[in-house]
Amino acid sequence: MTDLSQLVKAYDVRGVVPDQLDETVARALGTAFVEMLREAGDGAEKIVIGHDMRETGPALAAAFAKGANSAGAAVVHIGLASTDELYYASGALGLPGAMFTASHNPAQYNGIKLCRAGARPVGQDSGLAIVRMRAEELLGDLDAVGEMPPRVEHIGLLDGYAQHLRSLVDLSGIRPLKVVVDAGNGMGGYTVPAVLGDQLLAPLPLEIVPMYFELDGSFPNHEANPLDPANLVDLQAAVREHGADIGLAFDGDADRCFVVDENGDPVSPSAITALVARRELAKYPGATVIHNLITSAAVPEIIKESGGQPVRSRVGHSFIKAEMARTNAIFGGEHSAHYYFRDFWFADTGMLAAMHVLAALGGQDEPLSRFAAEYERYSASGEINSTVADAPAKIAEVRAAYPDATFDDLDGMTVHLADGAWFNLRASNTEPLLRLNVEAPKPDRMAALRDEVLAIVRG
Repeated sequence: MTDLSQLVKAYDVRGVVPDQLDETVARALGTAFVEMLREAGDGAEKIVIGHDMRETGPALAAAFAKGANSAGAAVVHIGLASTDELYYASGALGLPGAMFTASHNPAQYNGIKLCRAGARPVGQDSGLAIVRMRAEELLGDLDAVGEMPPRVEHIGLLDGYAQHLRSLVDLSGIRPLKVVVDAGNGMGGYTVPAVLGDQLLAPLPLEIVPMYFELDGSFPNHEANPLDPANLVDLQAAVREHGADIGLAFDGDADRCFVVDENGDPVSPSAITALVARRELAKYPGATVIHNLITSAAVPEIIKESGGQPVRSRVGHSFIKAEMARTNAIFGGEHSAHYYFRDFWFADTGMLAAMHVLAALGGQDEPLSRFAAEYERYSASGEINSTVADAPAKIAEVRAAYPDATFDDLDGMTVHLADGAWFNLRASNTEPLLRLNVEAPKPDRMAALRDEVLAIVRG
């Protein structure tokens, strides 16, 4: 029996094409997905699928659709789409969905993000393990499944997606802004003109300076991963060159967005989380906002100052989405530049977060560097990875070095010190790595604590 454990990850399907993921595997996964939904009582008479700009996407999506048809489900195919456009389709149409993307991974990869109707996530604990096991069985004798006549309807939803986002954030009355957007040859090059430009809807007071809008799954300019500082260099230079007010960088499937100010300096995702939380709380007073445990301490402070209820979560979209559903939270933010909205079916959308930032910036006269300073209260290290042979032993060694600290073990180990500094040390789920995040009131204290902990971890 085929082993798909290296292909089917904790939250999605992702692997090298065709070595790990080919059309036969995609077809089996399509059948398995529909069968899982039906057995769970979720109904699967129809599903919606889309794909990003990777060359392998159309064929894999077509094979998945064939597998879904074999299981008795009709398919609504929206074609080229960002991941959050697929979530829009799942929510607006009330259908389970499958998005073919490998996000920011290199060109030889592709994958699938699955969701139930209403963009509800499918992960290892919510159906993905069942999909994997059933697909493995099917691959043992795929011909026995048989084929059904194709039932695939092709529709376009880009206009509806753009209209929905514009209904959530009104940008029509802001001051004029010059915005450099680096799409990294990913799906932002498809969605930004529709949402922020005048391709489909009325013009906004935005002058968009496009960078790498050509859809190209070989990523000829740089990786479509804005969390790597090397991939921001072009955007930072362009913002300064054009005298822009702000720069936006999207990842490959455009569900994450990173922000730089008018000087080309990054604005941390924690600051964006706090900024958007404040805006959403103005709309929904007293509501709950989710933040993961390695966002800045400024995030829960600002949520409370804005009258909201902060709830701390483990790192990862499945945990954030589960907490949002449990608490009916209006918004959730992560250090990885994933932003989740109740008004968007609790799903993540980098575009909507970007629109909130543009609305906030354009609703006042200060430059972004000064405006964002309110949300950047502390000094943070960012995430630092260290290769270790025995992660639990190293975590225990670090714990022993801080006998007077306060500890919690929600996700790895978080250590709170008396002077307001803190750090989190957690093991990777997939690699022999420890991930360190440090924050302190002042840069010199942060640097000293960072180096102190790293000396133990790497010693």
